[in-house]
Amino acid sequence: MQKLLQSMTKFFTNLMRRYLPDPFVFAIVLTFLTLVLGMALQHKSAFQMVEYWGKGFWSLLAFTTQMATMLATGYVLARAPFVDKGVDIIVKFAKTPRMAIAVATVVGGVGSYLNWGFGLIVGALVARRLALSIKGIHYPLIMAAAYSGFVFYGSGFTGTIPILIATKGHPFEKTMGTIPLTDTIFSTPILIMTLVLLVTLPIINAMSSPRNPKDIIELDPATVKDLQPASAQKAYADQTFADKLNNSKLLSALMGLVGLGYLAFYFYGGGALDINMINFAIIFLGILCMGTPAKYIAALSEGAKTVGGIILQYPFYAGIMAMMGGSGLVNTMAQWFVSISDAHTLPFWGLVSSFVINFFAPSAGGHWVIQGPFMIEAAKTLGADMGKTAMSVMLGNAWNDLVQPFWLLPTLAISGLKLSDVMGYTVICMLWTTVVFSVGVLIWGYM
Repeated sequence: MQKLLQSMTKFFTNLMRRYLPDPFVFAIVLTFLTLVLGMALQHKSAFQMVEYWGKGFWSLLAFTTQMATMLATGYVLARAPFVDKGVDIIVKFAKTPRMAIAVATVVGGVGSYLNWGFGLIVGALVARRLALSIKGIHYPLIMAAAYSGFVFYGSGFTGTIPILIATKGHPFEKTMGTIPLTDTIFSTPILIMTLVLLVTLPIINAMSSPRNPKDIIELDPATVKDLQPASAQKAYADQTFADKLNNSKLLSALMGLVGLGYLAFYFYGGGALDINMINFAIIFLGILCMGTPAKYIAALSEGAKTVGGIILQYPFYAGIMAMMGGSGLVNTMAQWFVSISDAHTLPFWGLVSSFVINFFAPSAGGHWVIQGPFMIEAAKTLGADMGKTAMSVMLGNAWNDLVQPFWLLPTLAISGLKLSDVMGYTVICMLWTTVVFSVGVLIWGYM
């Protein structure tokens, strides 16, 4: 089994290194592919497709800002002193390269389950720290292992679709009502699938390590500039009034408590959890935990490096999504899968169609906007369970993210690796997740 797994890993790694372009080039290729598909399948003119693309290019600007904020501020929280202490404990616990790879997977997975932005960052930081501390770790693999945990966000506390449809007043409430989280992320089948992956993915990643020592690429400490945790960075000398304000623990404590106090009143008053409130919590937790404004700004400056690719590429994906929606391509794709479905199998085909569509729309929120209406109507027509159908779209989104270059950008920024260095390993994780999600969703559909 291990030999087979390593052979598969080597095959996909070599394949990716030879043929997989940079993530930005991938987005450009998808743009032209979508344009051609719209012309060929939907009989739209080139002018119409370009018009859809241009009008939609900036349509997700607010969402882009939300995502960039979550990643940058999540980086700050991941660099906070209490997190660094936890990382130190984790590093001491992992004694061997394989154990380190398994630990990186678990940390990335649990972090993403709690908050996808935090998980993306803390998983990569822990993986890098482990690679620096333990000899013999294959650096591309441990970074890929940490990223593979991102799949857990789909069934976690920040899964966009289940949180959205559980909120009163969501865009599709009139057609589907509100679906409680107990019917989606907290349902027994979803919890079981999550547990199965949490146990097996670390094992699969650990077993994927190259057998030949010559194939192992270790991290060179000289290439890492921010080895010291943000809490240990030198503060400005307290020479002036401005310096004292910059390094004031009292100022950060008061501001952090004011922010968290507002959150308490907000939720006590029945406020709903959404992306803005998640970002709000991360920002003020970070301010409180970092200790001083100067340390917060220093860590945020590092975190900003992880979001450059997202700021550049998200408008391109917004344009792609606009072409998918405007031309009717997404409905054509979804309709084909729905045409072979019944009430029991609709969630499964929803999972598969979501996987395909996520290549063109790697955002659960935007994805749901263009695929959701058709899936809701199909569920009503076939008499399928609405919660299962919606959750299947969320799982398909998370499943595809293992091989969608877009969300790998923060990991690549932190690691300094290329997409082709890590994608071969995430393909293996994707194949195993295929088995778990497909079997799980099929069984769930008949329950």
